[in-house]
Amino acid sequence: MRLTSKGRYAVRAMLDLAAQSNGNPVRLQEISTRQNISLHYLEQLFRKLRNGQAVKSVRGPGGGYVLARSMDEITIKDVLNCVGENINPARDILGSEAEKASTTEFHLSKNYFQNLGVIMQEYLETTSLGDLIRKAKDLEIAENAEAAEAIAPASAATIENVDTLATSSTTEYTSAASIIRGPLGEIDQ
Repeated sequence: MRLTSKGRYAVRAMLDLAAQSNGNPVRLQEISTRQNISLHYLEQLFRKLRNGQAVKSVRGPGGGYVLARSMDEITIKDVLNCVGENINPARDILGSEAEKASTTEFHLSKNYFQNLGVIMQEYLETTSLGDLIRKAKDLEIAENAEAAEAIAPASAATIENVDTLATSSTTEYTSAASIIRGPLGEIDQ
């Protein structure tokens, strides 16, 4: 598996759309400017995303793109599949290589990479745009708490309050980091 810029840019653009839309169409030019992605490239990606029913286009003045479903219903796997990204690390192992190699090592490595593919598919299926947007908001809260700590007056009472705020923000950040994915289970080989 090799995640190309096509997949990375598609996920970034979809996150931008989800964060900025609020139900209103967002123009590709705006996404292009914010994300520093070529407008021409975004047009190609959004054509694929529209065909994959991840986004809808809105014509006319004030037109642009909106999500076709809620951000919690669109997974990262959906986005990658729409743009034709290969997310199967065992894809190249199957086929002509299997005919030439029939050793124990070949079968062990093939099973390992097939299991890795299952874990990756599961991870991508269980992470939605909404999960990532919420994590970004939680990180923003933690960054704001750190900024508040940096500019707080040096009085002892204020420092204690800021330390308490920073500790609670760190706890929020730790729990936010686990929003996306809990511990991975093992798959029998």
